[in-house]
Amino acid sequence: MEEIVVGTKPLSPKKKRKNKRISWEIIKEQRQLIWMSVPLLVYIITFAYVPVWGWTMAFQDYKPARSFSDQTWVGFKHFQFLFTDDNFMRVLRNTLAMSIINLILGFVTAIILALLLNEIKKVVWKRTVQTISYLPHFLSWIIVTGIVATSLASDGIVNEILMTLNFIDQPILWLTEGKYFWGIVASSHIWKEVGWNTIIYLAAMSSIDPALYEASDIDGANRYQKMWNITLPGIKPTIVILLIMSIGHILDAGFEVQYLLGNGLVVDWSETIDIFVLKYGIAQGNYSLATAGGIFKTVVSITMLLIANWTAKRLGEERLL
Repeated sequence: MEEIVVGTKPLSPKKKRKNKRISWEIIKEQRQLIWMSVPLLVYIITFAYVPVWGWTMAFQDYKPARSFSDQTWVGFKHFQFLFTDDNFMRVLRNTLAMSIINLILGFVTAIILALLLNEIKKVVWKRTVQTISYLPHFLSWIIVTGIVATSLASDGIVNEILMTLNFIDQPILWLTEGKYFWGIVASSHIWKEVGWNTIIYLAAMSSIDPALYEASDIDGANRYQKMWNITLPGIKPTIVILLIMSIGHILDAGFEVQYLLGNGLVVDWSETIDIFVLKYGIAQGNYSLATAGGIFKTVVSITMLLIANWTAKRLGEERLL
């Protein structure tokens, strides 16, 4: 018995012309939206793609007073310097450590807070807690670091509470010991952003079918079982997408908080790649080195983003691309 193969017939020239006409009709109908998108497209090209031309400085001994044709090309000299410089390896360690700590604690605390807020039945109390939790997001880092520095001073509220509870006998100089610095940065990030990060998770939770919770009530499930078996699976696609996007910023550990809270006593723990670029590149007029550091961050970010997206695809989860 012969096997019958069912395939898709190629479109006739008449149908192709019809599809083409339909496409142009759709474009014509949406011409107002297309024209509205032109300024945004021009903005993106002007400020996101045109500056990429400046990457050529990383392969030159760039001198601002010279024209492009008069620059000296040095190949990968500045990249070789980065990967053989002990200071850069140190700031790379600091950047990765603080970024990973912020990533893990930021995700965990935001999801936990969103789950707890979702269980609050009184709307007024829920909105009050949510408003209080995301208000610090609107504070600038200069204000936040000022609050943190004041709280962690020798006569600050943190030392006062710890001494009152007899956890310590004398004040701790938190900002002068490097072993505390990563934890201070992570705590500052969480306090400032945890409430804001919960907004997306709460929005995802609102789209979960209420019938699932009603069925679980009939089955006798408690609140914790509902969270684990209904709420968390319901927001899993959102968690995966946000995680992929966050992994793409793995080298963006921050600049303001480290720069403002850091000092000479904790410099081995506080400097990040951004501070390194400012200190050894821009401040000293070595724009080629600064550009090389920026390219390194971009390449790593894109690579991590693609790896995270590919991993999510292999695991059958939601993905960006």
